[in-house]
Amino acid sequence: MKRRLPPLNALRAFEAAARLGRMTAAAEELSVTPGAISRQVGQLEEVLGVPLFEGTKNKPQLTAAGASLLPALTSALNQMEAAVREVSGEKARTLDVSCFSTFTVKWLIPRLYDFHARHPDIDVRLSATDQVAHPDTDHYDLVITVDGRGVSKSAMVLPLFVERLGPVMTPALAAAAKVREPGDLAGQPLLHTRTRPDAWKTWCESRSCALPLHGGPQFEHYYFTLEAAVAGLGIAIAPWHLVMDDIRAGRLVAPLGFEESAYQYVARRRGDANARLDAFCDWLEQRARETPVP
Repeated sequence: MKRRLPPLNALRAFEAAARLGRMTAAAEELSVTPGAISRQVGQLEEVLGVPLFEGTKNKPQLTAAGASLLPALTSALNQMEAAVREVSGEKARTLDVSCFSTFTVKWLIPRLYDFHARHPDIDVRLSATDQVAHPDTDHYDLVITVDGRGVSKSAMVLPLFVERLGPVMTPALAAAAKVREPGDLAGQPLLHTRTRPDAWKTWCESRSCALPLHGGPQFEHYYFTLEAAVAGLGIAIAPWHLVMDDIRAGRLVAPLGFEESAYQYVARRRGDANARLDAFCDWLEQRARETPVP
């Protein structure tokens, strides 16, 4: 019996655009132009005879037909990808791990040599992102992300460590500003991160202090903010696990210490049996336990 399906490229384009919420994000994932995604989606709508998106190009919304089609397409493409990986042997060789970009650079990569030394036969492919990902829908074996405090360990969730926030600066800036208590930060250049706009407010509330938090340079990612702090451009509010190596090396100091926030880092894994993923999760838990408390 001949299959009666729309073009596969059109189905892939719609699934990526619907799942990611933006044509540009789908274009990046599929390595094509946004115009190509738009044309493929339009072709699929013509074949089906129903609109799949509505609203503006900047903020497209799924129609009822699009919302109905998306889950089945995502599930089917996930099954196809898993079957291809199984046949090609890629699943046995490579682990796909996703985590926030700054965490990747400042915590995971500096420690990954230890895993490779212990398991030279396991390749780890890192994907850095600043969007929330999930193993079941985003094709990853493991996703390291942030969740609220109190998440319990389960077969598919590994709590790693509680987030601790504190102001960090160069030793020269700390000496010049004579930072010994929270009030000494008043009038100093405070650095901000677009993806974490409430970090200073959260820390001030934990220390019961009031600071003028408006103004000051703002950076796109935590990594840029931390590099600016290392360069002496100001004082950053940062999680301990992202700056502990810089503090140990003397590039930064934290004269006011660190306070626990309402968040914790967790790793979410695929639910299927995988000895290589088990080995990576065991290693990750061990390294998290060995992370010193400030």
